[in-house]
Amino acid sequence: MHKNSKRNSNSRVSHTEVNSVDAEKEKNESENNFVELLPQELTFKIFSQLDIRSLCRASLTCRSWNYTIRNCDSLWKPHCMTVRAVCRREIDDDLESGYSWRVILLRNYQKSKVKHEWLSGRYSNICSPISLPEKTMYPMDADTWGEILEAELER
Repeated sequence: MHKNSKRNSNSRVSHTEVNSVDAEKEKNESENNFVELLPQELTFKIFSQLDIRSLCRASLTCRSWNYTIRNCDSLWKPHCMTVRAVCRREIDDDLESGYSWRVILLRNYQKSKVKHEWLSGRYSNICSPISLPEKTMYPMDADTWGEILEAELER
């Protein structure tokens, strides 16, 4: 019994030490976290300079960055407008349905990449389905295929 109480006593000390180390670590991270130190408008201005990939990576940095990036819809709007150049109908439909800019981008980003390649003629000379790059394909609706077919017929 004496051994068990000694072990429990040691584990309590270790647990207390771990908690103080964690608290110190959180304090240091908070002091170095510009999202928590700067005014919100300035934080948004900094994040607005990032491209889509960098913005997504920044959201993985820590909880406060993720929360800030995820919940600031204005950060996602410019990227959606870029995607809208290729997927106008899709973006407009999503806006009418009430989706946030971030969700609209998530729903349409990959589709815009593939649709742009089709519309630019990248796949114009493909003779068989085997020649299509499977990795970059994305499911498209009938209206999108109609747009692609019209572009092909104009070439």
